[in-house]
Amino acid sequence: MRGIVFTVLGLLPLVCGHPYYRDYIPNGYAVFNPCGASYWQAVGHYDPNHHTVMKNPFGVALSNNNHIWNEALCRADSDGDGKTNGEELGDPNCVFTLGSSPSQASSGHPGICEPIGSGPCANVAFRCGCHGNACTG
Repeated sequence: MRGIVFTVLGLLPLVCGHPYYRDYIPNGYAVFNPCGASYWQAVGHYDPNHHTVMKNPFGVALSNNNHIWNEALCRADSDGDGKTNGEELGDPNCVFTLGSSPSQASSGHPGICEPIGSGPCANVAFRCGCHGNACTG
């Protein structure tokens, strides 16, 4: 029994995600939700409330950048909607540092192409209301 408890506790970090990564990006706890009125909690994932295995384009870019917000990640357009990650997260001048306050509120989501289903996002398979791997077609 004790072995089972240790195994479960050992696997827990793998399935719970890393919500503290939100500390590393501007407005990490107040990221615009293009699918509803609340904030997008799992910023690097397709499901707004749950940390899934599959990451959205911003989650992939943040991971590939060693979870560091810098000018390169800020000026990139991870989701391909024509707005930089910095513009969407309220850091258009790319000056945010860990522990500082961004200059603006978030106005978009850096990993979800928006407006969903139209304009540059018409060919993106993401849809609102999905869960887990069902989010991308």
